[in-house]
Amino acid sequence: MHDELLTDAARRASDYLDSIARRLVWPTAESVAGLAAAGGLLPEEPADPLEVLGLIDRIGSPATVATQGGRYFGFVTGGTQPAALAASWMVSAWDQSAALRVMSPAAAAFEDIALDWLRDVLGLPAASAGAVVTGATMANFTGLAAARHALLERADFDVENDGLFGAPPLTVVVGEEVHVSLVKALGLLGLGRGRVVRVPVDGQGRMIAEALPPLDARTSVCIQAGNVNTGAFDPAAEICRAARAAGAWVHVDGAFGLFAAMSPPSTGT
Repeated sequence: MHDELLTDAARRASDYLDSIARRLVWPTAESVAGLAAAGGLLPEEPADPLEVLGLIDRIGSPATVATQGGRYFGFVTGGTQPAALAASWMVSAWDQSAALRVMSPAAAAFEDIALDWLRDVLGLPAASAGAVVTGATMANFTGLAAARHALLERADFDVENDGLFGAPPLTVVVGEEVHVSLVKALGLLGLGRGRVVRVPVDGQGRMIAEALPPLDARTSVCIQAGNVNTGAFDPAAEICRAARAAGAWVHVDGAFGLFAAMSPPSTGT
């Protein structure tokens, strides 16, 4: 059965990708309403896998957003390249759990290689640590968790063991146009969405360095390497100098601009 099923899935997926240029960017109301056909009561018996795949394609494909197409200008989600899509099919077939190296040496090795390459192309120090996460929110969450640990450790407080009950207060500084994923991460970490200190920004969304509040060793300054709306970078050099002098932590949200480091410097005038 798996040969026939996977072959059919590959055919349907290829047909879908071939039709992207002809599809509406946003599905019609009728297509979205058609998704209800998959609902109803939980079946008492299993269905034929080929029939399930056919149903998913028949009602799901028309109701998708054509993010791979050249006419999509919605969220910053990107589109899958053929090589990445094919690799995704392969790793889905492997069905590995990458939680621990012993659970999947292959997954761990490929992650190590990808991180090595990223350190290289982004010009990061060779000793930089890294991890592959699920998206921007978890990337900010992970980085801010490291900041929370480091700042409280300086105050001789073990947040992982003792929680935030009775912890020394921390200050988080952000720009007025901070991305919502970072604010969400602050809420999940117990640092508070509404307790942040917001710094005014210029017309491009860049934080105004001269407007920074007083910083200290219990402060995390969150800067953007690429504003989601304009692409503008916060003045990192000035902010980092001020933070270093005060012993503060700097968190960089590079989701929208970090990869500019991969581009060769412009030689034009």
